[in-house]
Amino acid sequence: MAESSTQENVGEDNVASVVVLVTGGCGYVGTHTVVRLLEQNVQVVVVDNVAWTTEGTEDSKPKSLQRVEELTGKAVAFHNIDISNGDALEKIFDSYRFDCVIHLAALKSVGDSCRLPLDYYRNNVAGTVTLLEVMKSHQVKKLVFSSSATVYGEPQYLPINEEHVTGQKVTNPYGRTKYFIEEILRDLCTSDPEWSAICLRYFNPVGAHPSGRIGEDPAGVPCNLMPYVAQVAVGRRPKLAVYGNDYPTPDGTGIRDYIHIMDLAEGHWAATKKILQNGSKGSWLAYNLGLGRGYSVLDVVKCFESVSGRSIAVDFVCRRDGDVASSYSDCSLASSQLDWKASRTLTDMCTDMWRWQSINPNGYQSN
Repeated sequence: MAESSTQENVGEDNVASVVVLVTGGCGYVGTHTVVRLLEQNVQVVVVDNVAWTTEGTEDSKPKSLQRVEELTGKAVAFHNIDISNGDALEKIFDSYRFDCVIHLAALKSVGDSCRLPLDYYRNNVAGTVTLLEVMKSHQVKKLVFSSSATVYGEPQYLPINEEHVTGQKVTNPYGRTKYFIEEILRDLCTSDPEWSAICLRYFNPVGAHPSGRIGEDPAGVPCNLMPYVAQVAVGRRPKLAVYGNDYPTPDGTGIRDYIHIMDLAEGHWAATKKILQNGSKGSWLAYNLGLGRGYSVLDVVKCFESVSGRSIAVDFVCRRDGDVASSYSDCSLASSQLDWKASRTLTDMCTDMWRWQSINPNGYQSN
């Protein structure tokens, strides 16, 4: 059994003894977060339900984690299980003594959640409850949760800070699963002062590791703007459908807050350090992670054209139900309490995304 640090405060001298479980660690946010943790000499254990591993055993790591190990020169313990499988999770917790859990595992397509709400509630909400029950039985009561700016619903004011109401006018089941999980965690921390949770409300993660070795590899048609733009630029798709060009914005297209995936990974490390400090006991905290300003769809397209040298064909179509004109964050709370601030620009995001996509035109299946 791996020993945990059991320390009350994390500093440079004792961080190497920290053991962290990362659920969903093979995915886009997960791989970049694992890289950041390994760079800090944290011992990382990943659980993920990855159907395309070679044999489906603990030793058959998916390509994303293999590349993480190549980048860092450090090993990652991997277990191919679903978080809804309580018995399998129990065995993992029996094998390690975790200091905390970073919970990223979730279904995440807004469109799919509207078609398959039961799948989303079963996987995201019920799966999280199973994870929390196993954590409780093993006295692991510190959690960093991958939430979403979708919990804010339609913005009542801009920029959005953490005081903005949540759970009202949330436009899709995916966003509601994130809101429900936040409330479950809030109730848990209120009921038991040994529990502490940090909810990280992401805006729009984009970009890739600067090496071009790991990045976003969506299955099927991309649901998000940047990977779709990248696939058009690399020739995988003929053109970009832009949903609406008649919004009350400078160029008529929707404005969103984009955050470089490496800034997001650093946000997870900042939250992990905070939750392992003794002052975080009995607390439920939420932080926005974004760039703190908005860019329109056409801003992103023009920037990507500039860094890639490719022309992006655009087809304007009708607005989608539930889309809002503008959404961007106020991240001053994360700056003051986590000592975190996004530092990478939209150009950095597009440059790193293009490097990843051009080296790996078909994602992890490219080579």
